[in-house]
Amino acid sequence: MLVNKACPVVLRETTATRELLVFEHPLAGVQLVKGTIEPGEPSEHAALRELAEESGISLASSVRTLGTWSSGHKDQVWSFWVCEPRVSPPDNWVHRAADDGGHLFRFFWHPLFGEVSGQWHPVYQRALRFIQNAV
Repeated sequence: MLVNKACPVVLRETTATRELLVFEHPLAGVQLVKGTIEPGEPSEHAALRELAEESGISLASSVRTLGTWSSGHKDQVWSFWVCEPRVSPPDNWVHRAADDGGHLFRFFWHPLFGEVSGQWHPVYQRALRFIQNAV
């Protein structure tokens, strides 16, 4: 299995629950940050790079791997990395992702074990289940 995608997992604890950072893509619904691993690039570095490119969180470090997962979508094998921002991100924000045609991504926190809406693409629903089982 050749790992070709990196997925940074950003979690936070609130008084009520544990939450996962997600975003709403203007054309493709609710998603996790994920992107292609460049040739020769360690998946851990790719996760941090993708987090910066897609969310604007550039000051972060990887904490640990959650493992790899075959998505069943276009031969994508994902490497999941728990990443910790050095500064706590706000409750929600909008970031223009230059590497995705300049789309505006609306970021927010989703309860890690909360119900998903119909706005979640099925591959991201399965990825969420992988994360839930891995943490």
